[in-house]
Amino acid sequence: MKTDLFEVQGLCVDVRYLVLGPIQNNTYLISDGQGTMVVDPSCDVDKILEVLDGAVPDAIVVTHGHWDHFGAAAALREATGAPVVASAADAPYIEEPPEKGLARKAVPCSVDRTVGNGDIVKVGGMEWKVISTPGHSKGSICLFIVPPFGNHADGLPVLVSGDTLFEGTVGRTDFEGGSLAEMAASIKKLAALPDDTAVLPGHNNLTTIGAERRRVFTRFGDEPEEQ
Repeated sequence: MKTDLFEVQGLCVDVRYLVLGPIQNNTYLISDGQGTMVVDPSCDVDKILEVLDGAVPDAIVVTHGHWDHFGAAAALREATGAPVVASAADAPYIEEPPEKGLARKAVPCSVDRTVGNGDIVKVGGMEWKVISTPGHSKGSICLFIVPPFGNHADGLPVLVSGDTLFEGTVGRTDFEGGSLAEMAASIKKLAALPDDTAVLPGHNNLTTIGAERRRVFTRFGDEPEEQ
């Protein structure tokens, strides 16, 4: 039986995703027809490879260094040769996961490229802007793309938000490296994005910036922060 795969319509790029692992992570496969990236490969490399169906991704992006977001990264990198991209701040936790708690389940994975705020991740014709969003972890990042980048000029902008922004809430700040003050500043960055931006979070339902402006952003102040 084929793995359940969800497809998202109406965006400026093609987005499919799997829900994987014990805490139901969203693992995204994003393409513009020229290149493909896998975001947050969680726990089950066989299911990810099944969906790729022989295609080789151009990049594996990890939004932050928590085990559930890179559990299959090492195996996927080995199977496909795709480079792993993560923030400089969280790369050490991916390459040498802490040997405590649930992190002890993580398989170490080499990071081939480290990025920071304002960097561009190019995959095929896509150009994803990196937005540094500490709060859930020191090195949490989001990735943002707008038309005309992508293969659907009339599609919506896209934000891959990791565990920073969810439907109706934000990521936890009580883990090691978390900070409520940093999360508040990060949310104000995201408040500067267009309302019609589709938000692809690390868990649970997809949402939009406009919807979260009403539900989340008002809790952190109304004024967006300049990026």
